Amino acid sequence: MVLKFRMLSDENDNFVRDFEVDPTMTLAEFHNFIIASLGYDDCMASFFTADDKWNRQREFTLMDMGEGMGFDEEDMPIPMSKVTLAEIVIAEYTRLIYLFDMFANRAYYIELVSSAQPNPQLDYPRVAFENAPVPDQYDPDAVDSTSGSIFDEMMDDFSEFGGDDSYDDEY
Repeated sequence: MVLKFRMLSDENDNFVRDFEVDPTMTLAEFHNFIIASLGYDDCMASFFTADDKWNRQREFTLMDMGEGMGFDEEDMPIPMSKVTLAEIVIAEYTRLIYLFDMFANRAYYIELVSSAQPNPQLDYPRVAFENAPVPDQYDPDAVDSTSGSIFDEMMDDFSEFGGDDSYDDEY
């Protein structure tokens, strides 16, 4: 089985990445794949499960917070290395928030969009679709003005249709 996740950003409405990954991948491996695919430097990050309104729920961290950090046991973050994507999806959490900038509270929104049998001709994990440049890892105000609207880009193929001027629609 291969899980297909779509990642969006609230910093750039045109930014889209679709990832196809093995469900046995841990959240730590998913984090490493995301960082590499975006071209980001390694960073502290957390995943959160999210409800249907994107409210953060359970936290998964890169570092094991261990005991004695002042958390109640049910609120204690779980290390990413101890949880697979399958375990989260089985628990019916199909939305994740990927917090990649803890100081500025910047995140990506990731949602499970499908699952399918793997294609033996493809290697996983992989980026299956991408649109628009990646938001800058360190500067949320750095916007690439050439990204355009995904709608406009998709409709460009139809802009050259001029019709047939010799056609008379009058009866």
